[in-house]
Amino acid sequence: MKTTLGLRLSHHLALTPQLQQSIRLLQMSTAELEQEIEKWLAENPLLEAEEAPDRRPQEEAGLAEQWAGSPKSSHESLDDASDWASQRAKPVSLQDALHEQAMALTLSERDRVWLDVLIDSLDDDGYLRETLAEIEAAVGEEFEEVFHRRLDADEMELGITLLQSMEPAGVGARSLSECLLLQLRGRPGVAADLARRLIAVPASLEALARKDFTSLCKILGCDRADLKSTQLLIQSLNPRPGKEFLDNEAQTIIPDVIAFKKTSAGRPVWQVRLNQSAVPRLSVNPVYAGLIAKGDGGSMTPQLQEARWMIKNIQQRFDTILRVSQAIAEEQQLFFEEGELAMKPLVLREIAQRCELHESTVSRVTTNKYMLTPKGTFELKYFFTSHVATHAGGTASSTAIRARIRQWIGQEDPRKPLSDQQLADRFSQEGIQVARRTIAKYREALRIDPVSQRKKL
Repeated sequence: MKTTLGLRLSHHLALTPQLQQSIRLLQMSTAELEQEIEKWLAENPLLEAEEAPDRRPQEEAGLAEQWAGSPKSSHESLDDASDWASQRAKPVSLQDALHEQAMALTLSERDRVWLDVLIDSLDDDGYLRETLAEIEAAVGEEFEEVFHRRLDADEMELGITLLQSMEPAGVGARSLSECLLLQLRGRPGVAADLARRLIAVPASLEALARKDFTSLCKILGCDRADLKSTQLLIQSLNPRPGKEFLDNEAQTIIPDVIAFKKTSAGRPVWQVRLNQSAVPRLSVNPVYAGLIAKGDGGSMTPQLQEARWMIKNIQQRFDTILRVSQAIAEEQQLFFEEGELAMKPLVLREIAQRCELHESTVSRVTTNKYMLTPKGTFELKYFFTSHVATHAGGTASSTAIRARIRQWIGQEDPRKPLSDQQLADRFSQEGIQVARRTIAKYREALRIDPVSQRKKL
């Protein structure tokens, strides 16, 4: 084949560094943006951070007045965390709490070290998954080196006894049944006695999980009233005593925008504004900028351009978030007044068209960005929901459907809980077409047990 030279014209899209940075900033969460800005400030001497005035007391008072009469949901709201622009203090871990309790005990040095080893061997749920022999084998040589002999069986058992006497109750258990029995230790009464018997027999626990109350009454030799008290007692126990320490580690969400209410033509209109506590205030160092303008800045001109790009792109990021959030608020006005039962079906395409943006841009804007509302704090993606058809030819939001399912199940007779088909029939009576399998999917997403598991005595 003969080799030849030729010219060919073609078009391709090349993203400038500034545009690449703009896209990257847009998809960052507020926490990620803060980390990025800290990096910029350390690397670019021309970039400075300005102190923002603390307007939170006035903002909170204004929101409280605007939101007056609006019921709060279980989501984090202004009442739940008035200082919503700050982070929580570092939480105490399960091990830290247990080590602190251990320090208050009068123990020999050997016993104290062994107890500390057991505490550090616990998993996140507060369970001791390894056997005492396995733990001792891992530290035995060190014990022998320091204390001149290895641990004996009595010392190992003393350690587990001390650990299981600590708070939270149930910590240090080696199985679910042991965890529950530790929490029942010392409790008087018929229900506690029946609970201990039930937990000690695996077949009884399985029958309780199946809601096979007839078999349980026969196994335990009790009536239904005592069995109901026993069931309620067992349900009050914590199968994961270490979980409360994990829950405390959840980060506070910093909202990017805040919903507020105005009155127009005699009716409430909901709008949004930026949370100024989340907006970084950056500027170019005037001294360095002046030197560069006079030609004395030497090689710092690229850093000046970079600093200006950063400031411009951050401003553009928040402008885009505000535009998209305002469009969402205009579409979901009823949600702010009535909650998720009034949520409208909404897709990214509708907001993209309204804001004259690409759908991918709206997707980036609504990921890990949050809106503070009188109903709680929500990710912007929460306001986009699929829909189901109505008999009248309209549509209903899947979020509203799930809210109605939760409401109906919350109001049901626990002795005669509603089946998925009965829920579908109720929607049909309201003119909404929802298949039974769709009800089941939504119920599972809400983490609600099927009808057989919700039945109570």
